[in-house]
Amino acid sequence: MKKTILILLCGWFAIMVTRAQCAAQNEAIQAGEELVYDLKFNWKFIWVAAGQAKMDMQAITYQGKPCFRSNLISVSNKQVDFFFKMRDTLTCITSSRLEPVYFRKGAEEGDRYTVDEVWFSYENGKCIADQRRMRRGRDTVRSKDQSDECIFDMLSILMRARSFDVSDYKVGDKILFDMATGTKVEQQTLIYRGRKNFKAENGVKYRCLVFSLVEYKKGKEKEVITFYVTDDKNHLPVRLDLYLNFGSAKAFLREIKGNRHPLTSIIEK
Repeated sequence: MKKTILILLCGWFAIMVTRAQCAAQNEAIQAGEELVYDLKFNWKFIWVAAGQAKMDMQAITYQGKPCFRSNLISVSNKQVDFFFKMRDTLTCITSSRLEPVYFRKGAEEGDRYTVDEVWFSYENGKCIADQRRMRRGRDTVRSKDQSDECIFDMLSILMRARSFDVSDYKVGDKILFDMATGTKVEQQTLIYRGRKNFKAENGVKYRCLVFSLVEYKKGKEKEVITFYVTDDKNHLPVRLDLYLNFGSAKAFLREIKGNRHPLTSIIEK
């Protein structure tokens, strides 16, 4: 279930990461946007309701500058709590030009409670990430990384990527980007799978762009997440398929409020 956060989180659409220069023109998001997802988990060949995730966008002033703040809250229901309890809250702050500024993840997953924080700064053409992880009953872990390329967190990569034009991408193209995990910076790999139509449970059919987040172990590629993103100017993730070590899960977009552009990707209602 915690992989869901990675998706809404990092995976979908991290396609257009530029080198050195982290600023970008915001073309997709606006303050007041709110997305609600239903989470489902496959348990012994039966799909059961697992919980809900909600993400919103706000305009704030941070350190005297206009910024965006995005919150993502994921909560498992009582039925799933019996097997694996999840209460995750993610917050990120970016500049008005979508540069990462601050990230926090408070995660209660099973019997563990962890708080990850990342402070971003920019100096001499480099992106610097100061990270801290606090875990119940363990010592605090700190790290500091810098890169000539942009370093993102789970939410800022989502915000940044939504503004880019992917019309030049070809099926099979691989996109690499750096992400702060709370203790270190890791390189992630995203593969463009092409276009596909998806019919949601409420009967709405969307034209989507499909991507896969993959990992490599002993030279073998393993698919972690497949996600469907609206093929319009909003680039909203409407379906997420997660392949976990102990089963599989899905997230379906149920409610949209405050979207900046018309949903021209809708084929039928």
